[in-house]
Amino acid sequence: MKIAALLALSIAAPISAAPLDDMRAVLKEAVETPTVAGRGQVPALAEKLRARLVAAGFASGDVTVEKAGETAILRAVYHGTGGARPLAVIGHMDVVEADPKDWTRDPFKLIEADGYLFGRGVADNKFDVSAIVATLIDLKRAGFRPKRDIILYLSGDEETSGHTAVVQAKQAKAANVEFVLNGDSGGGLLSPAGPPTEYSLSAAEKTYADFAATVTNPGGHSSLPTTPNAIVQLAQATQRMAAYAFPAQASEITRASLAAAGAKRGGPLGAAMVAFARDPADAAAIAMLRGNPETIGQIGTTCVPTMITGGHAPNALPQRVTVTINCRIFPGVAVEDVRQALVRAAADPAVTIVPTQDFHSSPPSPLRPDVVAAVDRAVHARFPDLKVVPGMDAGASDSVEYRSLGIPSYGVSGMFIKGSDVFIHGLNERVPVDALAPALAHWHSLLTELSR
Repeated sequence: MKIAALLALSIAAPISAAPLDDMRAVLKEAVETPTVAGRGQVPALAEKLRARLVAAGFASGDVTVEKAGETAILRAVYHGTGGARPLAVIGHMDVVEADPKDWTRDPFKLIEADGYLFGRGVADNKFDVSAIVATLIDLKRAGFRPKRDIILYLSGDEETSGHTAVVQAKQAKAANVEFVLNGDSGGGLLSPAGPPTEYSLSAAEKTYADFAATVTNPGGHSSLPTTPNAIVQLAQATQRMAAYAFPAQASEITRASLAAAGAKRGGPLGAAMVAFARDPADAAAIAMLRGNPETIGQIGTTCVPTMITGGHAPNALPQRVTVTINCRIFPGVAVEDVRQALVRAAADPAVTIVPTQDFHSSPPSPLRPDVVAAVDRAVHARFPDLKVVPGMDAGASDSVEYRSLGIPSYGVSGMFIKGSDVFIHGLNERVPVDALAPALAHWHSLLTELSR
């Protein structure tokens, strides 16, 4: 394929058969390699992807697989002419567990039915990983020469510990990577009738943190009750923590996303979104947004109790009770500040509150004009009138590790999907078959535009 034709294709025309066939083949191979924690299959998938990249023309030494316990990381370098600092493209190879007896179809077989492709990880995150790999293969075969190096980093434990992304972010820092494109966040939403409603360019995400709130007690025989009872004591403190509302916060990104979404939604909730974007101190708007699960996470830190363990016998007073408090922390807020707020809300010195692992927060990424323009171009090639809106993810992705090292990261998934088709982490995960070709065109456009 000639370079001029390739560039035109990435911008406007339907994708050709070769990269589409590659994407389907990679997706099938990826889904049918069960890369769940504990099975040791991430290295196998990484080696399969490495073989495909090398077969397409990547030098053997430019595609490496590094074992990390039972998982692995993949790094591939598409060399440029050296006219600019490298860009990185990231995604993850691992998936959450799926029990075949609960699924309608085998979760670890890519099955096409009724216009969909079914399988664990077919959406999260093997859809965009497959699109990215197929795009790099097509560009390499076409002889495309970018100005800057394109470095692919695929992590192996994003769904669990996230340790491999820490390693890769440090590698990116050492390689002087200028910015990151993440296929595991952002993306487009389709209405139930089919037309698009929004495309989110993810430029920030909340920090994930778990805290263990614990009460210990000497215990004793249940026939001789004492006060305080550890379960009751922690329950009361948990109720106070759950009732605590963290201060409302806004950023350039959340104000833009709420204003755009609110104008489109309309009604009282839409009006509150627009009002908050205009004035983040608007008490009425804050109350409305906090009362809706779709919006509460967009206006500040949230913490909720999610698990409880305690007691050791039905006829004994509990000696130790622990509640897990899961927090999604607004960008720029320190984890320790949230812990201290929970201590104050618990209002009981007998309750110890500690983080369960080492978490860190990351700042929002600046809205680089070149990235925004490239995403606009890629999205508008398919939907000319659709507005691209900066967004903040309430969940977590590998981007947090790059942002924490000062490397801007942007969620730019090529997937457009209806809300009713989103079964990520759930039963019968699926993607529409007709989402594949547009995703390839999306990634062709982004990578050629941003590497020139």
